[in-house]
Amino acid sequence: MTLDDLPTPALVLDLGVLRRNLAMMRAAIARHPGVALRPHLKTAKCREVAELAAPGGGPITVSTLAEARFLADGWPDQIYGVGITPAKLDAVAALNAQGARVKVITDDAEAARAIAADGRVDALVEVDCGEHRGGVDPAETLAVARALGLRFAGIFTHAGHSYAGRSLDQMAAIAETERAAVVAAADALRAAGLAPGIVSMGSSPTALHAETLEGITEVRAGVYMFGDLFQEQLGTHPEGEIAVSVLASVIGRKPAQGVLLLDAGALAMSKDRSTAATPRDDGFGLVLDLDGRRSFGHAVLERAYQEHGVARPMPDLPVGAKLRVAPNHSCLTAAAFGRYHVVDGSREVVATWDRINGW
Repeated sequence: MTLDDLPTPALVLDLGVLRRNLAMMRAAIARHPGVALRPHLKTAKCREVAELAAPGGGPITVSTLAEARFLADGWPDQIYGVGITPAKLDAVAALNAQGARVKVITDDAEAARAIAADGRVDALVEVDCGEHRGGVDPAETLAVARALGLRFAGIFTHAGHSYAGRSLDQMAAIAETERAAVVAAADALRAAGLAPGIVSMGSSPTALHAETLEGITEVRAGVYMFGDLFQEQLGTHPEGEIAVSVLASVIGRKPAQGVLLLDAGALAMSKDRSTAATPRDDGFGLVLDLDGRRSFGHAVLERAYQEHGVARPMPDLPVGAKLRVAPNHSCLTAAAFGRYHVVDGSREVVATWDRINGW
């Protein structure tokens, strides 16, 4: 079977590009002896990708309980990297009773006391290193760690604001801010008699460009596996090394308007417009030829309706022709699909890999 045979829209994963992206991150982390890579499967949500990203069974990061369950029998050492609620502790404890070692995170003293009272699940304290999403101020880490009591396993931070950087120097500076915040929190805990076994940080940009990871035990990153147009624009991902794309068909031609209609709209591509804030606006996705090459110049999906994508400038293709669209944000684009159609540098589909969606 080839891409020509697939119904559209469909999610395509290029195995060769994926392997190169994984090697890129491994090489970046290898510059820091003693630091482990804990790949985040939130983007891939796939066992076969996990086997390549975390060979030998882990450790990994997950973002949903569905991922945790799906991957637990092969990758038991997990961090569920979204703030836990007490109502979800039974589900995590059930996985651990079957042999998993899923740890959770919290930035709330009351939730920490519930975790301690439950007594079945270890937790990390989430520290805010500047994104101002989840996490306590580093100075407040001790109160939450003490509330966890014997369930305290370490500390955890995420520099999501690294995506606001626009140069490698800025990425390195944000990585140092991230590292310094969580290491300072770890030092304060040790001074108070609490030893964090795990000191965890990470985003793809900071993992790739940190100048030092002194004091860090592990780094988490996820989108690096696939890359996307936004990562490319940030300069943290090589141009053209985007492993996923959406196979689409031309469903309409509007020569007077200079556009093509595609059957890949908002539900196939997402409505993420992250590249609008970068020097090159790639619309809702960059139009590629069927072989994944950039043969149409800067043809982009300039509008995305539920099932329709409007591409401009108009490639000279007939109705029924197939092409591919590179995503702005591969995590959100991939979430629309239940499986990957795997290729390896050609149109031949060499495998089909299932994803686990939902929560």
